[in-house]
Amino acid sequence: MIYVTGERLQAYQIRAAVFDTRWRGLDPAQVHAYLTRAADELDRLHRDLTTANTEAERIRQALRQWQSHHAGCRQPDPDGTPNSRWQR
Repeated sequence: MIYVTGERLQAYQIRAAVFDTRWRGLDPAQVHAYLTRAADELDRLHRDLTTANTEAERIRQALRQWQSHHAGCRQPDPDGTPNSRWQR
C-alpha cells in the first residue's frame, strides 16, 4: 500500500481554484475547462479506487473463508511424506 503524506487533492478543490487574470495571462475559459476536466478525472479515480478496495476486501474475505474450510485437507502421500504441492 502506498501512503501519501499530507492531504490528498480533492475534486472540489480543483473546481474551486481561482487564478489571477493578467493582461497577457492565460485564457480563463481554457483554465476553467481544464480544471473541470481534471476534477472529473479525479472523481472517477476516487470511485475506481473505492470499487477496487471493496473488491479486494471481498476477495480477502473469500480467501480466508476458503483457507479455513480447507485447513485440514493436507494429506500425506502414500509413502508417508507430506504432499509437496501444499508445501511452501
